[in-house]
Amino acid sequence: ALRLASGRSRCEGRVELEKQGVWGTVCDDGWDIPDADVACRQLQCGHAVSIHGNSAFGRGQGPILRDELGCSGHERHLWECPAALEHDCSHKEDAGVVCSEHQEWRLSGGRDGCAGRLEVFFRGTWSTVCDSSWYWLESMVLCRSLGCGMPLRRLAFRHTLPGKMLYECGSLQTSLASCRWTFNRSAPCHQSRAVGVVCNGMGS
Repeated sequence: ALRLASGRSRCEGRVELEKQGVWGTVCDDGWDIPDADVACRQLQCGHAVSIHGNSAFGRGQGPILRDELGCSGHERHLWECPAALEHDCSHKEDAGVVCSEHQEWRLSGGRDGCAGRLEVFFRGTWSTVCDSSWYWLESMVLCRSLGCGMPLRRLAFRHTLPGKMLYECGSLQTSLASCRWTFNRSAPCHQSRAVGVVCNGMGS
């Protein structure tokens, strides 16, 4: 079993493996994109966008299960990759990854991080969000997930980034990634504006 821990979605975080019911970590010695690609693909999170060492996602617990991983990038599971038999690592060297299917959001151009045009980081690039299906519920999910309180109002901007994302939340989810979403499908975004939101909280 494999999981990413302490990230902002299930497709980002510290790499953790399970062995005989105990979860442990991977050492960052030799941790590279082919290794991370295997982890992302195994989790159905696409491919690796960036790799991180030095416990960038915090220090893990338990044993250090892999060191000097040498994946070619085509393996189906991280366990299939060759690795050192012994390790000389501590948890301050825990490896992490951001996979392409990870989504994160920001409100840009406003007075703080709780107001402005909504931009989503997905598949390695920042994109705007279409307002075609964006209503109060979507704004509530966004403001709460950003720690920005409740929505005050919706804004409209021009699309000026390469991609377009569309969200439809049927209920109050913990994040927009848990709602229905489509990326770069032109039909639902036809003649749309880019969503902006003003939340009532104060951002950093």
